Amino acid sequence: MVIFFLFYSKPMAERLLVRALKGGKSVKIVTLRGKKITKMPSILENLPGLKTLDLQNNLIPKVCPEISTLTQMTVLNLGNNLLEEVPEEMKYLTSLKKLHLFGNRIHRFASGACDGLQNLILLNLNNNQLKWIPEEVNRLKSLKCLSINHNQLASIPKELCFLENLSELQLNYNQLICIPEEIKFLKMLQKLLLVRNNIDVLPEGFCDLLNLRILDIAGNVIQIFPPGFQDLQLREFYCEGNPLFLKQPVNAIKKEEVWSLQEITSRFIMNQLAEKNCFLMQAIEWYPQVRNTVSQGRKCAICGKFFLTVWLECVEFVPPSKNWKISRNLQLVPLQILICSHKCFNQRGHNLFGIVQV
Repeated sequence: MVIFFLFYSKPMAERLLVRALKGGKSVKIVTLRGKKITKMPSILENLPGLKTLDLQNNLIPKVCPEISTLTQMTVLNLGNNLLEEVPEEMKYLTSLKKLHLFGNRIHRFASGACDGLQNLILLNLNNNQLKWIPEEVNRLKSLKCLSINHNQLASIPKELCFLENLSELQLNYNQLICIPEEIKFLKMLQKLLLVRNNIDVLPEGFCDLLNLRILDIAGNVIQIFPPGFQDLQLREFYCEGNPLFLKQPVNAIKKEEVWSLQEITSRFIMNQLAEKNCFLMQAIEWYPQVRNTVSQGRKCAICGKFFLTVWLECVEFVPPSKNWKISRNLQLVPLQILICSHKCFNQRGHNLFGIVQV
């Protein structure tokens, strides 16, 4: 196997690349770091056996069309260049396993860029200008590690949550305001980093991430966690810089509200369906609007019955698991608890509190 590490002046690097061509199929690795190259060498097409191409720290604004011939390449490093998009040519690199595009000016994915990357396991897009991720990201079926730190993402598509092999997701320092409920489908996810975003709530599906071991949500605006959060088998959990609810009870009077006709009807239907009422189970198939409405129902934490609107949001404070490595100032984890009526509120435990604005 022939390896060329080209750490000389630009003219010398070009001459050595020409020399590398004499190796033909035997050349497996080419490194052209920091050569101030402004154009990707098109003669790379004459190295069909190339496995690794490292062009980090140059001035390359776009890839050359000839790169599509490097179908045996497994590692491509274009970090710290001047690319403005994830190139369409990537779809031809069907053997590619690691793609480094950090430190560019990327603000979009070219159409079809994800199409042929079924073997990709690592994608690094840190320090770019991405505001969105295309739905086509779900075509990266083998992806295990996705890092998009320091971009401008306001949301992530639910399609990303169908990458069934994804074990590490890094989205630090973006502008995310929410996480899709579909995150529960990332069954292999072990490490999730969401530092310094604008997330105010974690979806209930979060608690289905049974393999999650490292979670960092420091520097968001989260006040409370979904029920069941305390059962996650985390090893590390960091949440400093969030305005978490504190256990500081105050007296407040909550008047019992009058339910709307929709609420009364919805509760009856949902609870009858829970009891397997055959007539309603058959009839509801003919009323998709009703089916959609009752699908949004919640279950009361006290009586176990279903309701449509939240009569009262409560918080329960539980100690973090002894197995978690945690932020030093975290003593109690505030969990969201939903109850259906004034009657159930009066039957709550001593560690359950209603949430009021003071």
